[in-house]
Amino acid sequence: MRALHRENHLIERVGWLRAAVLGANDGLISTASLIVGVAAATTSRHQILVAGVAGLVAGAMSMAAGEYVSVSSQSDTEEADMARERKELAEQPAAELEELTTIYVNRGIDPDLARKVAEQMTAKDAFAAHMRDELGLAAHIVAQPVQAALTSAATFTVGAAFPLLISMLAPAGTIPWAVSIAGLVGLAALGAIGARAGGAGIIKPTVRVVFWGAIAMIATALIGSLVGRAV
Repeated sequence: MRALHRENHLIERVGWLRAAVLGANDGLISTASLIVGVAAATTSRHQILVAGVAGLVAGAMSMAAGEYVSVSSQSDTEEADMARERKELAEQPAAELEELTTIYVNRGIDPDLARKVAEQMTAKDAFAAHMRDELGLAAHIVAQPVQAALTSAATFTVGAAFPLLISMLAPAGTIPWAVSIAGLVGLAALGAIGARAGGAGIIKPTVRVVFWGAIAMIATALIGSLVGRAV
């Protein structure tokens, strides 16, 4: 007996992978930039650490709330579309069968065969067929607000903890440079990990995230330095 061929597609990871990469990158960039900005204005390790911890906590909560609200809105739209589809299937089954047939014809299937396929798919699970082929929804892409919120908060915390740890260990006078260099190295690693997990090339995503991270740190360092001198 031939063994069943099992394929694992990377698209199945898209839900949690997006939230994880976004959370970790945001945590590292925002917290490192905040620490660099404060460190450019003052050499007090206590003030720098207070700012870093506050940024970590506030950022994690903000990421969780933002992801939950955003993905919940997407989920509400999906639920509304699915409810409407159930109603149409119950009230207009013939029209829905024609609609499914037309979808298959537009994809290149012969009209007679498309009709037979639509009938068989409808007989097996009409709602699943319409959800997949008409609405474009599948189990791995349906919005999951709680999963997105928890993933974003957790990965933000992990990303933010790295520059915070560096600021604890580095000599007070070298914190801006130490956190900047470590932050860029961490962003490069996150970019490579995220690209590899998603099956994409490593170079372009890594360069992209390091570039924007460097811009953020330079901007906050300049502002922190100006504010420190003015105050």
